[in-house]
Amino acid sequence: MATYSASGVPGSITRDLKLKGFKVHELSETVNDSVAHGRRDFYKIGLVTGNMTVYYGDKIFEINDTVLFFVNPNIPHSVVSHAKRRNGYACLFTEAFITSRERTELLKNSPLFNMDASPVMPLNKEQAVFITGIFQKMLSVHKGDYDYKNELIKNCIELIIHEALSIQPVQNTLQYKSGASRITNLFIDLLERQFPIESAAEPLKLRTAHDFAGKLAVHANYLNRAVKEVTGKPTSVHIADRIATEAKALLLYTDWSVAEIAYGLGFEYPTYFNNYFKRLTGITPRSLRKSKV
Repeated sequence: MATYSASGVPGSITRDLKLKGFKVHELSETVNDSVAHGRRDFYKIGLVTGNMTVYYGDKIFEINDTVLFFVNPNIPHSVVSHAKRRNGYACLFTEAFITSRERTELLKNSPLFNMDASPVMPLNKEQAVFITGIFQKMLSVHKGDYDYKNELIKNCIELIIHEALSIQPVQNTLQYKSGASRITNLFIDLLERQFPIESAAEPLKLRTAHDFAGKLAVHANYLNRAVKEVTGKPTSVHIADRIATEAKALLLYTDWSVAEIAYGLGFEYPTYFNNYFKRLTGITPRSLRKSKV
């Protein structure tokens, strides 16, 4: 019998995510359980044919056909199946897997990062066949021993995103049901658009809830309440997690000194950055950098 994690995802899949940052699998034809409402720690792209209701943040989508859907870990979601059978594919991946120093506007504008875009896209027969082929390619590559399979899988993910953007251009956005949803989307979009950090001479400018609230022309308390209501996490946690992710990328993939990284991320002194990073990750910046050698 398969074991399931708290996120409603089989334990074998969550273990792969923790170890490798990526997992692709074919969906079971028999539907046993619905997926519980909540946040996850991974992004997800799914190709599904079935009869179900998807709750995504404060939005509801009724599905009774073949769709491509995207799940951002910052938005709580749940799936209620109305039929005993379904088919399709899903790939799950961590932010560390998909992001890099070469991240482009493609990802920022995709339904994975742009929360103003619809996460559910109906597909016609031709589109479904094309996307199915990409998922099948990812499955075969994931099971193989090709030396550069991670890069090939990332290319497959980008190809799916390109297809999604061609089906539903980024301008075709959703109407929000609440002010909290709208301000949360604006906050996360503003947060993400600060990255990647390209130069220590142009440091991160928005680092606190008050900084973002001022930029969005709202009170910090309102911003905090809205973000917590929609995502389940305080504004400060979103900011800290994103700074930590960028710090790891800079430590692992650049030759910047720790001091340059500290200044680039808006810290006045490297010591402040060292303490901040260790508090969030449990290790020092230098320890992380040495671990890649």
